[in-house]
Amino acid sequence: MAKLKIAVFASGSGTNFQAISDAVQAGKLDVSIELLVCDKAGAPVVERAERAGVDTFVFAPKSFPSREAYEEEILAALKHRGVELIVLAGYMRIITPVLIEPYYGRMINVHPSLLPAFTGINAVRQALEYGVKVTGVTVHYVDGGLDTGPIIAQRTVDVLPGDTEETLTTRIQETERVLLPWTIGQIAEGHVRLDGRHVHVG
Repeated sequence: MAKLKIAVFASGSGTNFQAISDAVQAGKLDVSIELLVCDKAGAPVVERAERAGVDTFVFAPKSFPSREAYEEEILAALKHRGVELIVLAGYMRIITPVLIEPYYGRMINVHPSLLPAFTGINAVRQALEYGVKVTGVTVHYVDGGLDTGPIIAQRTVDVLPGDTEETLTTRIQETERVLLPWTIGQIAEGHVRLDGRHVHVG
């Protein structure tokens, strides 16, 4: 059986990219990382991809007239490589229908909260300010809304007394690095089925 071909989109340090790459290298995740897409030339994730031997598509958004314009180029690169699943792993740009429509049900995102709570940016800070006792990580399909797509998997992370945004973020990121590769593996093995807003795993 052919390996699932994936592309990872990231904007920053790339710890989730590294977790996926490490799982592939260790034989724990049977997929092929075809491409890293990054919107920041100097982002550490680009170097991580190059070390892993993964092709990169790095672009400067301001050099394009619109989001749709650069997404057309990304789409062409994805199609050229036969990418079957897009993984948003710390990609800080809004996705337009140019990518969402051809990849609906084949594009996932990792978010640092238990959705539908605390959408958007600064989710960890939002959770702390609200005073919740439990937060966590969600992997969900992307549907064009702000973190509104069908939920595939979630894991809880306790908020401890004295937690700061930094300490809580560290534990949430540790959970992301476990949950995201696991979810990709479930998809690759055909164990995930999307049915409207409901996702069946197993």
